[in-house]
Amino acid sequence: MITKDEIQELLHSTETYRVERTTSTGDMDKFQEAICAFANDLPNSRKNGYLILGAYDNGELSGLKVTDDLLKKIAAIRSNGNILPIPVMSVDRFQFPEGDLLVAEVSPSDLPPVRYRGRTFIRIGPRRDIATEAEERILAERRMSFMATFDTMPCLAAKLSDVNTDLLRTKYLIPLLGNELVESDTRPIEEQMAAVGMYDTEHQCPTYAAVVLFGNKPRRFMPGLYVQCVRFKGEDVTSEVENEMQLEGNYCELLPRLESLLELSVIKKKPVFVSILREEMVNNYPYQAIRELLLNACMHRDMQSNTPLRFYEFASHLEILNAGGLYGNARPENFPSVNDYRNPLVASAMKTLGYVNMFNRGVGQV
Repeated sequence: MITKDEIQELLHSTETYRVERTTSTGDMDKFQEAICAFANDLPNSRKNGYLILGAYDNGELSGLKVTDDLLKKIAAIRSNGNILPIPVMSVDRFQFPEGDLLVAEVSPSDLPPVRYRGRTFIRIGPRRDIATEAEERILAERRMSFMATFDTMPCLAAKLSDVNTDLLRTKYLIPLLGNELVESDTRPIEEQMAAVGMYDTEHQCPTYAAVVLFGNKPRRFMPGLYVQCVRFKGEDVTSEVENEMQLEGNYCELLPRLESLLELSVIKKKPVFVSILREEMVNNYPYQAIRELLLNACMHRDMQSNTPLRFYEFASHLEILNAGGLYGNARPENFPSVNDYRNPLVASAMKTLGYVNMFNRGVGQV
């Protein structure tokens, strides 16, 4: 946390993009927009930003008395769910003869763009504003440079021709960025893909996310990237196999096939009498729950494993098994209230494609 002497220097600092001074104590929208803007760090200074309550624009103190309730109120901004991804910040009180200061210190995010209630705020010198599409793109490209997950790594054996770029453009770029912006973008497709993490310009090849989502033959590069669907007559894998199939292809092709499999083969309806004169059609399994689990398995699986995603249907139950255990911040003692993303780029794309919402509610709803 910043020291008292450093605070006094900041009060009169000319680095206005790093400091916001205010005498207000109740304008929570203003405070959260400022914290969001500091986290985005558009100038890429990699320096912390400071929201200072109790000071005028000229640096003079207003005579504020910082209470414990005010401290808790500002500290709660970090995790109240309005600013996502959650910012890294700390809050402290500094006492001076002229009055108190409440200082919220915000670190630049490694996962920009950071949004407050869906809007991306940035600092432009002393002014706070909503990011333009071009500025959002800068932040998104920066996010890719910070990420080191498998799906963002270059697939060195693949070429641009191994990706269906027409599919990528129509199914992903246009829904993500808007038709007008994509149509007006005159850059080569490699640069457009690089801007959203789908191409590595240094190695001149697609990333693994591009191959998973839009690849022509993704199993050439990830042999385990398919779904093994088996229906058993009994209660375990030693029983007789009634039917077996493999579903493969990029996720734009595979995920609709999985949904069709559920609707046409797995989910069955039968009449159940509720009275002498009335009956209801009841599913053997809740469609939305099984769909949620399958999509989560696709999204969170270890792409480097040669083991397929296994979808097994037994006489009285279903089993879904995917390579990879709980990841990152998710642990047995906090799951499912806490989750993390092994494949954040794939997860984000699946949200754009309309398959998941990334609200961390799926397992709880199941």
